[in-house]
Amino acid sequence: MTDKKTNNENPADKQQSAANNTNKQGQASAKAQAPKPAPEKKPAPEKQEKAAQPAVPASQPSEKQGGSKTGAIAIALVIALGAGLYYHGHQQTLAQNNQMTALKQEISQLQSQLQSSLKTSQQETLSQVNSSLQRTETSIEQQDKSITGLQMALAEMKGRRPNDWLLAEADYLVKMAGRKLWLEHDTVSATILLESADHRIAELNDPSLTPIRQAMHTDITALKGVARVDRDGLVLRLTSLQEEIGKLPLANAILPEAEAVESTEISASVDDWKQNLKTSLKNFSDHFITYRQRDGSVIPLLTPKQDFYLQENIKSKLETAIKSVYREQGELYTTSLAMAKDWAEQFYNMEDPAVQSFISTLEALGQENIEADYPSKLQSQALITDTISERLRQQVKPLSTEENPA
Repeated sequence: MTDKKTNNENPADKQQSAANNTNKQGQASAKAQAPKPAPEKKPAPEKQEKAAQPAVPASQPSEKQGGSKTGAIAIALVIALGAGLYYHGHQQTLAQNNQMTALKQEISQLQSQLQSSLKTSQQETLSQVNSSLQRTETSIEQQDKSITGLQMALAEMKGRRPNDWLLAEADYLVKMAGRKLWLEHDTVSATILLESADHRIAELNDPSLTPIRQAMHTDITALKGVARVDRDGLVLRLTSLQEEIGKLPLANAILPEAEAVESTEISASVDDWKQNLKTSLKNFSDHFITYRQRDGSVIPLLTPKQDFYLQENIKSKLETAIKSVYREQGELYTTSLAMAKDWAEQFYNMEDPAVQSFISTLEALGQENIEADYPSKLQSQALITDTISERLRQQVKPLSTEENPA
C-alpha cells in the first residue's frame, strides 16, 4: 500500500516522486512519437497471450521502502509537534495561573483597603453625628434654661409683692458675706453683712422666715468666735523692719582673750642695779616684738560685699514672712522670722539699741498666730436661696397652667 499523505512528506521525497513522474511522462511521450512499425504477422495464440500481460515495473520495491520511511518521519514529526504544543500549552497554563494568583492578591488587597476605608468613614461619620448631637443637646439645655429664667422673671414681675425686694436684698448680702469670708478671710466684714441681712428679714415681719433668722444668728456667732488676725498690722511692722536693716551696725571682729604675761618691776634700791639693768633689757627685747598667744575662734569683720548679701538675705526672709501672712502659712512664717533673727544676732552689734529693738521685734512677731479656723459654709445661705426659689416656683406654676390649659 502507498501512503496518500502529501503534507507530511519530506522535501527529498517530494523531489524523488517528481523525478519518477517526469521519467514516466518522458517514456510515454517517446512511445507516442515513435513511428508505427510495419504490420507484422499475427503470432500464435500463445505468444499473443504472453504479450498481452502487462510488464511489472522494476521500481516497485524501492517505492515501498521510500513510503515506509516517509511514514516514520511523519510520525516522528507529529510526536515532536504534539510535544511542542503540550509544552507550549503547559507554559501558558502556568503563566495564566500566576496571573490569576496575582489578580487574586490584588483583589484581596483592594477588598481590605475598601473595608478599612469604609470603617474609617463610618467612624468619622459617627463622630460627626455624636458631636452634632452634643451640640444640639447643649443648645436645647441652654434654651430650656433661658426659657425657665424668662418664666421666673415674668412670674416675679407679675406677682411681685411689695416686700419681696427686702428678701432679695438679704440674699445678696448673705452671698457677699460668704465671698468676704472665703476669698478674703475678712470675718469682720462678713459679720457686718450678715447682721444687715438679718435686719432686712426682720423688717418683713414674716413668721415663716424665722428659721432663716435663726441660721443667720448661728453664723454670726461662729464668725465672732473666729480668731481675728491683724494682717495689715503685721505686714506694716515687717515692712518697717525691712527698711531698718540698712541702718544696723555690724559687730566688730571678735578676738579671744590673750594669755596673761608676767611683768617684772625694777626695784628702787641702788644695790640692785645689775638686776634692774637685766630687767630693763629684757622688757625692751620683749616689747620690741610682741607675740601674744590666743586660744579660740576668731570672727572677722564682714566685707562690704558680704554686708550687702547679708542685708538682702534678711530682707528676703522678711518678704517670705509677709507672703505667709496673706497665705496663712504659719510654719513658714515662724521659720523665716527665726532665721532672720539668728543672722542679726550673729553679724550685728548686740550692744547697739537699734539692733536690740530689731531682734526683740522679730521675737514678738514670731509669736503671733496668723492662722484661723473659718467655717466651711454658712447655714443661712442655703435656706434663704431655697426660700426664694420656692416662692418663685409657686408663682411660675399658675403661669404655665394658664399658657397651656389641659
